[in-house]
This record gives sequence, C-alpha cells and structure tokens, in this order.
Amino acid sequence: QVQPVESGGGLVQAGGSLRLSCAASGRPLSDYAMGWFRQAPGKEREFVAAISWSGGTTYYADSVKGRFTISRDNAKNTMTLQMNGLKPEDTAVYSCAASSPPDYDLRSADDYEYWGQGTQVTVPS
Repeated sequence: QVQPVESGGGLVQAGGSLRLSCAASGRPLSDYAMGWFRQAPGKEREFVAAISWSGGTTYYADSVKGRFTISRDNAKNTMTLQMNGLKPEDTAVYSCAASSPPDYDLRSADDYEYWGQGTQVTVPS
C-alpha cells in the first residue's frame, strides 16, 4: 500500500501562485497513477488534475486548465501541482490520491484507492 502526504498549502492573494507537493510512504508513487481533488466548504469533492504512472498523460478540469500544471518525479517519489493565477473560487482543501492499475477514469474519485489528509488552499476575495 501507499500513503500519500500533501504539503504546500496556504493563503495567497488572487492572481498569485502556490505549489502543492505529494510525497508517499510505503510503496513508491511510480506504481500508481496520481490525481488531485479538492473540496470547498458545502460543496462536493471535485476533480482537479491527474497524471499517468509514467507522467506521459495528464488530465485537467476545465476550471483549472491553463492555470494549473501537474507533474511527477518518480525518481524522487513525488508529485506536484503548480497553481498559477489563483482565484477565490480555487479555495478548498486539496487532496492527492493514488490509483492502482487498471485505470478506468482518472477524473473519477472512485478510481482512487489511497488518499492523503489534504492541505488547505485559501484565496481571499
């Protein structure tokens, strides 16, 4: 099993940037496709971005496309989410998750077995 652990959240002004990282204990991240999801107060969890185990394929929610970039470094056992042009509507708890193969739909939370505790991102309006 793998246990993802997020870091890098915080408070940033609108238009600013943050970089979230996801590290792992247990099995290496390279064994899994990885994703980021977020949940704002009073709202359902939503897909943000995902990346295949090799890093060759990425997926983004329309709301973050062009602003966020997901990447991974399997040699360092880490995954990152670079967030630029942050908006108040990006405020949420961001969680990284690991998906064991086969991967049917990396945009769906149901495809992921292992979840981190989450890190808060706040963009004041």
